[in-house]
Amino acid sequence: MTERAAVKAALKTQAVETPSWAYGNSGTRFKVFAQQGVPRDPREKLDDAAKVHEFTGVAPTVALHIPWDRVDDYAALARHAEERGLRLGAVNSNTFQDDDYRLGSVCHPDAAVRRKAVDHLLECVGIMDATGSKDLKLWFADGTNYPGQDDLRARQDRLAEALAEVYERLRDDQRMLLEYKLFEPAFYATDVPDWGTAYAHCLKLGPKAQVVVDTGHHAPGTNIEFIVATLLREGKLGGFDFNSRFYADDDLMVGAADPFQLFRIMYEVVRGGGLSGDVAFMLDQCHNVEAKIPAIIRSVMNVQEATAKALLVDRSALDEAQRAGDVLAANAVLMDAFSTDVRPLLREVREEMGLDPDPMGAYARSGWAEKIVAERVGGEQAGWGA
Repeated sequence: MTERAAVKAALKTQAVETPSWAYGNSGTRFKVFAQQGVPRDPREKLDDAAKVHEFTGVAPTVALHIPWDRVDDYAALARHAEERGLRLGAVNSNTFQDDDYRLGSVCHPDAAVRRKAVDHLLECVGIMDATGSKDLKLWFADGTNYPGQDDLRARQDRLAEALAEVYERLRDDQRMLLEYKLFEPAFYATDVPDWGTAYAHCLKLGPKAQVVVDTGHHAPGTNIEFIVATLLREGKLGGFDFNSRFYADDDLMVGAADPFQLFRIMYEVVRGGGLSGDVAFMLDQCHNVEAKIPAIIRSVMNVQEATAKALLVDRSALDEAQRAGDVLAANAVLMDAFSTDVRPLLREVREEMGLDPDPMGAYARSGWAEKIVAERVGGEQAGWGA
């Protein structure tokens, strides 16, 4: 197989998971902005996700968020997805939108609140059993606003205890993916603030626990690709939440702020064998002012372009320059790959997959946007409220 054929084969097998919540209404902490045609229930979210997969060919799974996607029959929801050429992906828990969680959830000083939070996580594992989902994705808003508000070490003990109980509930073919976030909503200390904290808990739990890297959850200047390389080296990179930010965690389209950073991250994924492994490539985005479905299509395309460029890095030339200590030559190898216009290559890939080479244009011509505006009238639109 030629190098070009190998690159195209890798791109055809890449899969990007889209988030159900990205199809609903969202906004800032001050206001949620409604759009016409937004889904009113999880099934309509899946209908929209099917369009993303139809035009990109690489978005076959959809992540759920509980309780936002709670239904009476999860097996029926899984069948609805299958009928549209999709599968249900990671189940995301929600321990941050209840009044009881004002001082935390699994780290709360009150044992009754901790029990409520853990019971919710166990409910999510039950939903995984019903849908065939393999990943439980956990993000905790737990933390403190003021020094002395709570015992930092005790909160870590509570977190470890909760994670251990949920871990034991998982089947051998299921995983726990632990996400971290530098800050927000806690302004003094966040209970899972960085990859080291997440890694330490996952290492203690065992092989079914892995770390999620959200590309928007780091301090400015953080070398995210170093984190990715280290977690891959340790076998603890479970997946990504791809998004982008300029100042804080804004959940913008992936690659919007710094496409070079996305390329560097994807190079380390390729270098570390993550492209063909069990790493979950998930989007985690809120499309506040842009149209939902085309924004998600654009994000998927941005991931594809960064991946294509990463696959085009001349590894032999890079290794040679690195061994020789030729700093400029080594950097030039990466810059040459990043500067390559991979859009013609991706158009070829899509045509060979039987797809329209222009996903954005194909969606615009499909009439789906007009159809959902006309048909989704009445009822309550999906969204996370504010």
